[in-house]
Amino acid sequence: MKIGNILKLVAIALFLTAVSIWVGQLSYGWLPVEAAAESRTIDNVFSLLVTLGTFIFLGVTGTLMYSVIFHRAEEYDLSDGPHIEGNLTLEIVWTAIPILLVFWIAGYSYDAYVKIAIRGPMEMAHHIHVMEPAHAAPIHSKSEIEEIEVLAKQWAWVFRYPDKNITSTELHLPVNKRVRLALTSEDVLHGFYIPDFRVKQDIIPNESIDLEFTPIRNGEYRLTDSQFSGTYFATMEANVVVESSEDYLHWLEVAAKQEPTPAYNQAASEYDRELKHPNPSGWETIAPSASPIVNYHS
Repeated sequence: MKIGNILKLVAIALFLTAVSIWVGQLSYGWLPVEAAAESRTIDNVFSLLVTLGTFIFLGVTGTLMYSVIFHRAEEYDLSDGPHIEGNLTLEIVWTAIPILLVFWIAGYSYDAYVKIAIRGPMEMAHHIHVMEPAHAAPIHSKSEIEEIEVLAKQWAWVFRYPDKNITSTELHLPVNKRVRLALTSEDVLHGFYIPDFRVKQDIIPNESIDLEFTPIRNGEYRLTDSQFSGTYFATMEANVVVESSEDYLHWLEVAAKQEPTPAYNQAASEYDRELKHPNPSGWETIAPSASPIVNYHS
């Protein structure tokens, strides 16, 4: 291969690399705000995949377009193309590179998975060490972790703050402080998912699963059930409020003074409405759990 052709290929590769990196950086803006320390870890994986995907897409489509434009057969040329024997070196290269790339992506993704310490199905029955995310502040004692109990049921979220004996249907969290949630399910499989935090943990019945993360941005976010848990699972949402330590302590004081009352439950409300106006389809509907009795509800 001539030196000039090699220089052209290098220049094209550098151009594609620059464009791919640029698109990869743009991809950070495609996702919700980074509201937890773990968000950056997940977003880095996403950006890497976008960068690699852009490079491969531009490289493959660019080669195809170049071939179609500059190496197409002449009009009325029906002759066979030149007979080219296989190139063993080339075949080894284009086989080895994708294999190594897949292993690298797998290792990078697994490292992120370990950092955010999401528990998989094989780990549910065993205790695992929860690692600190790369961007979380170091933890020195249990007092620096805010512990909250989370109960999922058809179809409501209930949050209990054991130190204050407070229950709520709205999850309040202090900003820049490590949080440990003890997740339990009253009935079926549920999924704890806050898109802005990039944390998603399956909740298994008869299991208590710890999930740790660090909120880093004040604001209101949305918790959803990421698993199909029955008829009204789409209504199983809750507000997540991240606030300063002062506001968080003030909220705990206010909530502690309120007497427990039944919270509004959309699933129960819709179910009662269906009872008054039965669905002619005849599909059986599971009755929702009773509305939770809590100190505070939104």
